Amino acid sequence: MKTAVVTGGASGIGRGIAERLRSDGFHVATLDLNPPAEDDLAFRADVTDPEQVAAAVDAIRGRIGPVTVLVNSAGLDGFKRFRNLSFAEWQRVIEVNLHGVFHAAQTVLPDMFDAGWGRIVNISSSSTHSGQPFMAHYVAAKSAVNGLTKALALELGPSGITVNAVTPGFIDTPMLRKSEEAGRLGGTVDEHIARTPVRRVGTPADLAATCSFLIAEEAGYITGQIIGVNGGRNT
Repeated sequence: MKTAVVTGGASGIGRGIAERLRSDGFHVATLDLNPPAEDDLAFRADVTDPEQVAAAVDAIRGRIGPVTVLVNSAGLDGFKRFRNLSFAEWQRVIEVNLHGVFHAAQTVLPDMFDAGWGRIVNISSSSTHSGQPFMAHYVAAKSAVNGLTKALALELGPSGITVNAVTPGFIDTPMLRKSEEAGRLGGTVDEHIARTPVRRVGTPADLAATCSFLIAEEAGYITGQIIGVNGGRNT
């Protein structure tokens, strides 16, 4: 049984992905700033700290084996006019959304090289297709994740490792509802549903199904792809 690690796996999209991979038959461990106490395979780690990531992955290896599947779902949004954005605010969003992917991927890659097989799925954002006002730091970070995905796919493919990114649209998570309450969405979720071709908000299960497919053995010929899961909002 293969071992998968999902960052940001305590809630929202990450939690949905972790649950789906368990149902697919993987050993699944999660990394999060607030791991649920009742889950023995939930580890506390700040993905911006390579030492914390390395310690958590070492513990996972010791408990359930080498890691050959990584889903980078840990993320941090931000809303501010660019002219008022401090460099510290810019840097924090970059650190979580981009540097976190770097640290997690570098930490687990030795296991994938040893196995001659691996799957990395990065959770990006549909804002990389369309842009988003007041989220320059977030869009920049997620756009960089897309570029990193393509570069790593070319570099790691000969070693049996595929790397893809999934770009969610409006997904019904605590983060989305918090943004709605703060009036940051440019309308309510229901108003956005009315502008979405499939006429519904997305769910973590929608993202999880896409990740499940990309991780499956049958998807071994798919790499370097940026796959939108957005109900047709971005095509």
